Amino acid sequence: MFESLAEKLEGIFKKLKGRGVLNEESVNAALKEIRMALLEADVNFKVVKDFIEDVRLRAIGKEVLESITPGQQVVKIVHDRLVELMGSTSANIKFGSRIPAPIMLVGLQGCGKTTTAAKLARILSREKRVYLVSADVYRPAAMEQLAVLGRQIKAGVFDAGALRDPVKICVDAVEQARKEGFEVVIIDTAGRLHIDDLLMEELRKIKEKVNPAEILYVADAMTGQDAVNVGSKFNELIGIDGVIMTKMDGDARGGAALSLKAVVGKPLKFVGVGEKIDALEVFHPERMASRILGMGDILSLVEKAQATIDEKTAREMQQSLRKSDFTLDDFRNQLRQIKKMGSLKDMIGMIPGMGKIKALKDMEPDDGELVKIAAMIDSMTQKERSNYLIIDGRRRKRIALGSGTTVQDVNRLLKNYIEIRKMMKKMNAKGGVKALMRNFPF
Repeated sequence: MFESLAEKLEGIFKKLKGRGVLNEESVNAALKEIRMALLEADVNFKVVKDFIEDVRLRAIGKEVLESITPGQQVVKIVHDRLVELMGSTSANIKFGSRIPAPIMLVGLQGCGKTTTAAKLARILSREKRVYLVSADVYRPAAMEQLAVLGRQIKAGVFDAGALRDPVKICVDAVEQARKEGFEVVIIDTAGRLHIDDLLMEELRKIKEKVNPAEILYVADAMTGQDAVNVGSKFNELIGIDGVIMTKMDGDARGGAALSLKAVVGKPLKFVGVGEKIDALEVFHPERMASRILGMGDILSLVEKAQATIDEKTAREMQQSLRKSDFTLDDFRNQLRQIKKMGSLKDMIGMIPGMGKIKALKDMEPDDGELVKIAAMIDSMTQKERSNYLIIDGRRRKRIALGSGTTVQDVNRLLKNYIEIRKMMKKMNAKGGVKALMRNFPF
């Protein structure tokens, strides 16, 4: 989502860090470029104005301009200000003392409330027993959709039967959850194409009757500043406690995520990063700021790896790397493991400096591409998989024929494999990790 903004900021900071000495004029020129980059990313113009002025005050101080690395000091100031802008620390859900604790999801139609309800239930079910209820009696099959998703994650789902009163459905669901020993009730409310009096009155009644521990506004990142404006309206009319932003993996420019906390005054708690049931993440302002500035996000990468990568496979891979013996079999297995963790492009973006490696940028295998890679490697002999150097033109034709691909596909596979192998050797060599991270800002 922040790829365009990150690239522009990277270019601005590269010029800054390239100067041995900074003065007020050069800082102001850089801030002007940062201002344009933020506005082009669809950040609220008032937020941008305050942001730039605050950074200017901090950056033009004597201790910054006369420091040994003034360019890096400015980058750090921008980083810290971005963190503050997005809320400083991650905000947890507050369940209160009531059991079960009702959590209301509100938002406009099409923002992804129903799938978000199931995704949130999946996260919370790691520690609590979660019950789902759909109060959307207007959208065809809305209740059935939530029931299907609930079964996937093995959460409880309220059966409304013939009930068509959203308020009574919610009240009955909370009572049923209490009887069955559930600790959290997630209420998926109905949406509209736009905010209207009927919708707000319905939400107010549900809030009054179930007394939710939290009301979370579900925002569609693709709608940009409209998501911020709608969030402000929801907060004004019924009160919200936090925001879940969906479709953060799309082509949105990211301005809404950077503007929400400053404009609405409520923290961004979770972000949706894909359509799959496990594609919801806790929002960490500091990690997001680091990714925007090209510093990577190692902590999130480690957490994803711990959740998805098989421990036995990881140990075997570690042994291979120690022996500098990264084979084509290892390459195939690693692509499969990475695919479980999400987009390869996102994974690369979490590692400082890796986004600049062209071979990695160009390699974005989808499910079909992974099938092709597996087929090509499976068409090789054991000797070829262990020693790629013996794969000459004749062997490449045979591999392509056996895997139903082309010689060009085989050439591309080997080229990417060789680049990754080189990178692995650098990381395994003494001082290699430092060499790969030279561009880390501070």
